Amino acid sequence: MKLYYSPGACSLASHIVLREVGAAVELEKVALATRTTESGADFAAINPKGYVPALVLDDGALLTEGVAIMQYAAETHPQAGLAPKTPLERARVQEALNYLGTEVHKSFSPLFKPWTTEEGKVQARDMVLKRLGLIESQLADGRAWLLGDAVSVADFYLFVITNWAAHVAVPLDGFPHLNALRGKIAARPAVQAALKAEGLA
Repeated sequence: MKLYYSPGACSLASHIVLREVGAAVELEKVALATRTTESGADFAAINPKGYVPALVLDDGALLTEGVAIMQYAAETHPQAGLAPKTPLERARVQEALNYLGTEVHKSFSPLFKPWTTEEGKVQARDMVLKRLGLIESQLADGRAWLLGDAVSVADFYLFVITNWAAHVAVPLDGFPHLNALRGKIAARPAVQAALKAEGLA
């Protein structure tokens, strides 16, 4: 398999999960500004959507969208323990991934756009803090991971999204439970390996 990624982007979550499950995967960096890969290929010809992540499977099939790639990796490597075991567990993972993708991730997006006004950035930061506040309140019950006693792919997506905060002046000091979880995730060997491979550690 080959994962197309951009350092520190949302594709990092897929990268981490692939390492967590022990998948044999080749990495190819994509320059998002020019939509070219490090080998000089036109990324749009590989993934017509034009953004990362994109995973080319061993049979040549293309899988896009981070939440799909993470769940595929978990379910094709059940021995890693990241795949949900019951319909309710699966629904809870979907619930968390949908919230992270449509509410938290998207709330960060205006902060990376050069055309966003200062007023727009203030509004975006407020929305990010509101979305993260809900997660903080959930973690306050003492759970070990985002969804309870077991780590899930949602934990790694949350970790990657919240890593963006320091780059766009979103303060996380008011979220002690979230920061504790982030520290625990960061300490995992697969996370450290992925960060190092992307030049982030």
